[in-house]
Amino acid sequence: MAGLSLQVAKRLIERAEQKAEEINVPMVIAVADEGGNLVACHRMDGALLVSLDIAQNKAWTSVALKLPTADLAEVASPGGSLYGITATNQGRVVIFGGGIPLRKDGRVFGAVGVSGGSVEEDVLVAKAAAEHFEE
Repeated sequence: MAGLSLQVAKRLIERAEQKAEEINVPMVIAVADEGGNLVACHRMDGALLVSLDIAQNKAWTSVALKLPTADLAEVASPGGSLYGITATNQGRVVIFGGGIPLRKDGRVFGAVGVSGGSVEEDVLVAKAAAEHFEE
């Protein structure tokens, strides 16, 4: 598989939007390629404006660290091995759930970032997109 195309990003966003509609939460869904570059971003009607930046930064963080952003909360807290990481990269690092790497055959092709609901809702919607990518 070559890099993450716009066509693939649109399919992932569509799957994530379906899940967001199921739980009745308007969200912003962003997809970044393996270089952390934005491929596509979708703001559902009624989604919070602040979620535009958060969703894109969740995608960027997830691809940059090759980790789900939910995994960063504990290690980035005081005393954790990554404490202070939020002060790096011009503040782009997000340490709460909703960013998930897009993996296939052990390789990270990009990431999806979702914002607009609770952390649990954001993770649920991001997982819908990531699982669709793995199919």
